[in-house]
Amino acid sequence: MTPEQLTPRELAGHNRISTQALTSVAKVAAARVLAVPAAQVRVGWNDEGGLLALSISSVISAPPLSAVSRDAARFLPEGSIIARATAAKARIQSQVEYLSGSRLSRVDVRISGLLMREDGRVS
Repeated sequence: MTPEQLTPRELAGHNRISTQALTSVAKVAAARVLAVPAAQVRVGWNDEGGLLALSISSVISAPPLSAVSRDAARFLPEGSIIARATAAKARIQSQVEYLSGSRLSRVDVRISGLLMREDGRVS
């Protein structure tokens, strides 16, 4: 049965996503965008005028400096770490909103360290 076929009585009630579920969604989204394991991502939530404000603290993947100095164009096509963190905010917000159905007022990203990757993959 599709939502259009349901009567108001069948639609009555509440649907809620727990904080734990939202946190799991945000951790996985941030981990994918920042190209790090989800265990390296910390997530916090605040109420901001009825919307959710998401705070993320995470490492970010980066190639070794020796590899970058040899071929910067290959390893850093998306720019500096700060440029990547800034771009990550919109991608994380979009993914969390899409997957959870929740509206976020903002996403704050704090980079807490670097995860060196030999394969050149950044994000």
